[in-house]
Amino acid sequence: MTVQLPLDRPHPLATAPLLRSLQRSGPIHQVRTRVGDPAWLVTGYDEVRQLWSDDRLGMSHPDPDNAARINDSALFGGKPQGNYETEKEDRARFRSLVQPFFGVKQMRAIQPRVEQLVSDLLDRMSGQPQPADLHELLALPLPVLVICELLGVPYEDRARFREWSQAAGARDDEQLSRQGIGQLWEYTRTLVGRKRAEPADDVISGLCAAENGTLDDDHIAMIAAMLLFAGHETTVVQIDAAAVLLLTNLDQWDAIVADPALVQSAVEECLRASHKGGGGVPRYPRTDIEVAGVTIPAGDLVLLDGGAANHDTATFAEPERVDVHRGRGAHLTFGFGAHYCIGAPLARIELQAVLRQLIERFPNLRLAAPVEELPVFTESLTGGFASVPVTW
Repeated sequence: MTVQLPLDRPHPLATAPLLRSLQRSGPIHQVRTRVGDPAWLVTGYDEVRQLWSDDRLGMSHPDPDNAARINDSALFGGKPQGNYETEKEDRARFRSLVQPFFGVKQMRAIQPRVEQLVSDLLDRMSGQPQPADLHELLALPLPVLVICELLGVPYEDRARFREWSQAAGARDDEQLSRQGIGQLWEYTRTLVGRKRAEPADDVISGLCAAENGTLDDDHIAMIAAMLLFAGHETTVVQIDAAAVLLLTNLDQWDAIVADPALVQSAVEECLRASHKGGGGVPRYPRTDIEVAGVTIPAGDLVLLDGGAANHDTATFAEPERVDVHRGRGAHLTFGFGAHYCIGAPLARIELQAVLRQLIERFPNLRLAAPVEELPVFTESLTGGFASVPVTW
């Protein structure tokens, strides 16, 4: 019997029982996506890692209009992305343009500013009546503030581009998703024009000057829109997830409070443990490939389930257990190889700053509601909690 996605999860912090059963039977499975299309779900750690680095798989497809899809989003999981003939070259060019803005030197430079932003937000939170909403007061504004400063986007525009980002991330409404993407692009297109006239020390200005200033404005706007969306949506979700994970495993929270040197390890464990699997990153083989003894035909939809891989018992002992002593592991939350997330260093800086200052200033932080009662975003690509009430 072919498995239908999405898989039922009885608890927001638990792996779907059917996914755990599938993993016990092997690393690759035939499934149906939420829109009914056939796909191969890869759940084994070794197999997901291997395929992420395999140049025989890509995000594009020779017949995109008839390719299998995950959902109805126009952003991710809908139609295949990119030019089939030039995908590899296009990806290399994109990374060469963007990577310099997320290098070691740039991240060291921005770290003190991130720490200050966290401090300012926690100052505000400390004056709020309890319970206070960690999502609204910290998880949401911090990544928005950071990406605004990095890209050169006016923070006062945050309500508008946040609304467009949420629309762009709609997974069950292609028209709404396309509308959100279009509005984000039009907005960043306007910003590119401003930066051409008045350059500053930010990413959009840097892209305007790249390749001797020959980059097309539309191309820069596309990159900026993508960074604006990805640079804050996923980090918002991860800050909430880390807080909820640790506050439902108070022995682990207390361990970090007692030993702040564990913060870095705790962040890596939260990045691993919070992604429960049952979905995956879409890829399409350019030729027939064999994975764990299974032959996948060229053009089929393959879902690289990093969350399931992060809970593979062959790689992580007791994967359902949150253990801040596990150490900086080889989780696949940020992908692997040529597809490793460019923004991973920035996300780590933000998460470490948040956790470090939370345990210092709010050592008695507690959830003010059972996890099962926390509202979640169910219609967006990124998902996540809509509210995280806390007391201290």
